[in-house]
Amino acid sequence: MDIGLVLQTDPPADLLVERMVRAEGHGFTHGWTFDSVVLWQEPFVVYGRILERTRNLVVGPMVTNPSTRAWEVTASLFATLNDMYGNRTICGIGRGDSAMRVAGRSPATLARLSEAMTAIKDLAEGREAVVDGSPMRIPWVRDGSLPVWTGAYGPKALALTGRRADGFILQLADPYLTEWMVAAVRSAAIEAGRDPNEVRICVAAPAYVTDGSAEQRAHARDQCRWFGGMVGNHVADLVSRYGDHSGAVPSELTDYIKAREGYDYSHHGRVDNPDTAFVPDAIVDRFCLIGTVEEHREKLARLREAGVDQFAIYAMHDDIDGVIDAYGREIVPTLS
Repeated sequence: MDIGLVLQTDPPADLLVERMVRAEGHGFTHGWTFDSVVLWQEPFVVYGRILERTRNLVVGPMVTNPSTRAWEVTASLFATLNDMYGNRTICGIGRGDSAMRVAGRSPATLARLSEAMTAIKDLAEGREAVVDGSPMRIPWVRDGSLPVWTGAYGPKALALTGRRADGFILQLADPYLTEWMVAAVRSAAIEAGRDPNEVRICVAAPAYVTDGSAEQRAHARDQCRWFGGMVGNHVADLVSRYGDHSGAVPSELTDYIKAREGYDYSHHGRVDNPDTAFVPDAIVDRFCLIGTVEEHREKLARLREAGVDQFAIYAMHDDIDGVIDAYGREIVPTLS
């Protein structure tokens, strides 16, 4: 199983770059960032610095979207970085949640997401694509490669992922839900005539390593509770579309948001998010990796059994360097 690191592009960018270098030194394979340019700094500028300072780390957004940049711009950004540093970028993409809503816009439709996935990949790899009705090609691309991984929760998005994406990004680390969603993606891949094993599976969630004491576990839960609020925001969209007991989405994913009242994107992905009080400890434990090194190893083993190829650590808490070092010393060496 690969291990990735997910960070927000908060200033100073130099600190983020140093942490990505530190992660690669510990055996991490991927360096991901958020991509909401109103809330954080422009990630593609930062990727150049990361790639310059590392040798093998693969970098990209978790996730970008079809709407904040023209598709040919997104493709050219990836292709330029690949041309400069080798094919070491990856495109995580979704409909656009925080990036769009914080600017007062709606996320893209799945139809538009599907078109964007194809166009961005084709352009970045040197093929012709149709963008808003116009065929185009980036003429200088040679031997480009851009894996496109899609973030999804709902049945239609999971089906799109299985049909079209190179990988699936699931933003929660519950083994039961992971197994359910991986099965949906692989079923869609088979129906599309694809080898389901060609679709890579990435689970992304906060990880916080503790010494096993009740005090540290309680602190870790509080540091990671924001994640349940972020996931709940996505789940609320699914409930509004399918209902909370439609069978289209497991009740294990939808039941906990009944006490949810709203969501303020100015606190998106932040420990101090005030809109996460409704998230119970049990959900934090299910969705995140919290506890001793051995507890992390055990849960990662369960995720690997569910088909996960990469675990990407959302490191948005007060022990970012600690979790990078703990994984590097105690966990990464056991996963090969």
